[in-house]
Amino acid sequence: MPFFFFDPTMIIVLPAILIAIYAQFKVKSTFNKYLNVRAKTNKTGGEVAREILQREGIHGVSVQQTRGKLSDHYDPRSKTVRLSPDVYSGSSLASLGVAAHEVGHAIQHAVNYAPLNIRHSLFPAANFGSRVGPMLAVFGFIFFRSEFIVTLGIIFFAAAVLFQIVTLPVEFNASSRAMKLLQRNQYLGRNEVRGTKKVLNAAALTYVAATLVSIGHLIRLVVMRGMLNND
Repeated sequence: MPFFFFDPTMIIVLPAILIAIYAQFKVKSTFNKYLNVRAKTNKTGGEVAREILQREGIHGVSVQQTRGKLSDHYDPRSKTVRLSPDVYSGSSLASLGVAAHEVGHAIQHAVNYAPLNIRHSLFPAANFGSRVGPMLAVFGFIFFRSEFIVTLGIIFFAAAVLFQIVTLPVEFNASSRAMKLLQRNQYLGRNEVRGTKKVLNAAALTYVAATLVSIGHLIRLVVMRGMLNND
């Protein structure tokens, strides 16, 4: 069948994929640029993370260094802010921005921020749906010509799309908290705010792009289902 060589429905996803490629380039280039701009406080990302947690009265959250570049994240299971070497030991605008962003997630967890809780509850279904949903739908379309199997794949994958959508306010809120915390605690000078915002905005673009790709794939699967109805 021609679908083994060319799937015309991939055209639906192509614009989002191009945006995602641009977003990855943008976040890496922006991070690297401001990784070389030292913040006036001369504090490292690890120090800033610990100080903010203490000042905000968030107890029981540890700050640790992890491996890799741009591997920074907050682990709610162990209540750990994990920072990449460049962020943990660096005192740049990029280091402070990313460290404060991850602390923002720890604060969200501590105050029971609703979108974060929803995202956590969706994770098991989203993880399963992202792996099984598209495969099930495509196989159902190509090999079985089964509307039922394709529909089942769409339902599974919809959980992954919903997870991506809920992730957006979680990430935007963490970045907003980060900027307020950095400015309120005077970790940034007035002329340093713009550069730090650029780092966080570039990172946010990757989540927007990932959401658009997921939505594009969901539309693609729905189109496949419609093509079966037209057979």
